[in-house]
Amino acid sequence: MFPVSQNHGRLIGSIEPLSRWRFGRETFPALSVNQFEGGETVHTLYVGIDVSKDCSSAQGIDSKGEKIFYLCFDMDAKGFSDLLSSITSHCKDLSKVMIAMESTGCYHMNLYPFLVSKAIKTIVINLLLISNFTKLSLRKTKTDKKDAMTIAKFLVAHKDSLSKISSPQDTQDLKDLARERESLAVLISGIKNDIKRILQSTFPELESLCNLFSQTMLNFLLKFPSARLIQAAPSKAIAKALVPSDQRKRVSVSPKDILSAARGSVASVNAAKEVILPEKISTLWYLIERQNKITEMLVQFCESTVIDDLGIITSIKGISDQTGAT
Repeated sequence: MFPVSQNHGRLIGSIEPLSRWRFGRETFPALSVNQFEGGETVHTLYVGIDVSKDCSSAQGIDSKGEKIFYLCFDMDAKGFSDLLSSITSHCKDLSKVMIAMESTGCYHMNLYPFLVSKAIKTIVINLLLISNFTKLSLRKTKTDKKDAMTIAKFLVAHKDSLSKISSPQDTQDLKDLARERESLAVLISGIKNDIKRILQSTFPELESLCNLFSQTMLNFLLKFPSARLIQAAPSKAIAKALVPSDQRKRVSVSPKDILSAARGSVASVNAAKEVILPEKISTLWYLIERQNKITEMLVQFCESTVIDDLGIITSIKGISDQTGAT
């Protein structure tokens, strides 16, 4: 029903797509097209994901443990899209998909809400459970493909117990937050593309000199959105605008380089774009702030989760009461 706590002493949590939803104090059953009379959902694709900082691996298997697909994907928007494409190419009905990933502190926090927003049943599993299951820690296994397969096999072996784990948190709230975060990510990406497009007219050389979306450069472009305005400004004003708000950080480009590029720029004069660009940057700041708030809320949801179904957890072979309560 809800994910594992970010307190890594907690062990497991899950999402039960569309099983029940709550309004105020009232709880109502929701319809599911993939349930038997007893309320059991038939899963046909089980995916284990070994999460890493930059690149993760996913292994899909069926209920018999037969391999269906394997994928290495980057931990970015394109990588997440590739993962979803691989899943949907083998199982069109996402309610029949069950995914498990290991708890990795912060690294799984972007992937988890993405999967939840697609209404995929997703479970975060503490590394200790996998270690007890295989008698071999994932961290001792250097092959990501083996790690992902181990998680997938654990998922299949204990699918009945894992699917019964519940949490008092509201599933619909989590899905709404996850979808809002994904929506904001799309908007942010679109605004960044707009900024790059405008700069191709007002100062095309700048992108090759620095990271356009660092805090310092965005603040600089708020004041000087074009090569024309940079050329007309005193060199001291340019240097002052490039001073980072955080003195511990350094700018990768010098005022001299900026001035030199502006004076030799092939930029066209476009007063309208000089007005539009700062507005785009202000919108970007606003969207990033909103996304950060949503992310904080998601983390708080995770941290507040307490697993009440200790009996279900300890019913998994190899998990003692002490381990289950850790």
